[in-house]
Amino acid sequence: MPLSAAQTDTSRRSAFRSLFAAIGATAAGVFGSRAHAATTDATGIVTIPDAAQQAEAPKQAPLFSSAKVHGGLVFIAGKGYHEAGDIKVHTKSVLDQLEAELKKAGSSMDKVLKVNVYLHDLEDYAGMNEVFRGRFGPNPPVRTTIAAYGGIPGKSLVEIDCIAAI
Repeated sequence: MPLSAAQTDTSRRSAFRSLFAAIGATAAGVFGSRAHAATTDATGIVTIPDAAQQAEAPKQAPLFSSAKVHGGLVFIAGKGYHEAGDIKVHTKSVLDQLEAELKKAGSSMDKVLKVNVYLHDLEDYAGMNEVFRGRFGPNPPVRTTIAAYGGIPGKSLVEIDCIAAI
């Protein structure tokens, strides 16, 4: 007896769900081996904590994740630099931190699709651009840049987050 169209559609969706679950489990295993204490939730989202979050874990629950991997994308939380230096020193450090997070998640700077830049002072725009230019390869990501009213937390002159492909 042939299956109805509805039964065929349901069976096909079930097969795709199984296939994607297997792919997700495999990807989670790969990312879990690259990242320290990465976790995968029921939806297949991989969370990659940073070292500071792991150190705080016994004391209290973290406020946010350092990185999340889902649907072939990696989402990197905003990074700042909280030491002395001008905007160029801060920008270089932040971009280096982003690059390290991307590598932990199995991506790279040339796979970044979207960047948000938050400046303490819009007067630092040109200096930030000097360091930013060229860090993402020949095809840079789309970008939004704003001056954050009230400054950046932790006295950083710049904070940058990004979304990248795996």
